[in-house]
Amino acid sequence: MSSTSEASQRVALVTGGSGGIGRETAVRLASDGFAVVVNYAGNGAEADAAVAEITGAGRNAVAVKADVADETAVAAMFDTAEQTFGGIDVVVHAAGIMPLAPLADLDLDVFDRVVRTNLRGTFVVNQQSIRRVRSGGAIINFSSSVLALALPSYSAYAATKGGVEAITLILARELRGRDVTINAVAPGPTATALFLNGKDEETIARFAAQPPLERLGLPSDIAELVAFLAGPGHWVNGQVLRVNGGIA
Repeated sequence: MSSTSEASQRVALVTGGSGGIGRETAVRLASDGFAVVVNYAGNGAEADAAVAEITGAGRNAVAVKADVADETAVAAMFDTAEQTFGGIDVVVHAAGIMPLAPLADLDLDVFDRVVRTNLRGTFVVNQQSIRRVRSGGAIINFSSSVLALALPSYSAYAATKGGVEAITLILARELRGRDVTINAVAPGPTATALFLNGKDEETIARFAAQPPLERLGLPSDIAELVAFLAGPGHWVNGQVLRVNGGIA
């Protein structure tokens, strides 16, 4: 990690930054010149690898462990970002979990865990974000195109993502006068471990055939949109952007 106090450097905090879309986003924002705080919950080795990839390219990054649903840990993570890099300009909240089962079969303890991570986690991270993000900055939440697709077995996950969209749209109004944007990115089926885990080849092929572009999304496809919202897309505000190859 190479810290900097240069006021001109923009700083991004990416939750769930150790893998999948979060990691791809962290690397992409670093390539755009951001110093990046890579948040992780449990996989420190992958978070360190993400930081090494960024710093190896001559950019600034640091890994910080925090449970996104723990308000004390999240506040400490934001403190670390400010102490290390001087402030925060962009928060990308990509952390989430996706256990799947028909509603009738889903254990309520699992349901509570999904709500805690995906919905409470969004609330906690957004609460710190609106207190910390500097003028001209952006907050980017993650929803899912599964809300429009209404897929069986996704009830708990989709319910939390519906809450994420509500939080995002309301916060856009509450941030009036701050010059801080907030949007939600809603990927479709994307080739990450989160999506691929537990699916056989036939199921994956069926998902890949659904969009008119006839493939799964890639983490880089999603990171492109996040980078736009974090930089030149500052006039986009209070929106849910479905990035799914035209699936819905």
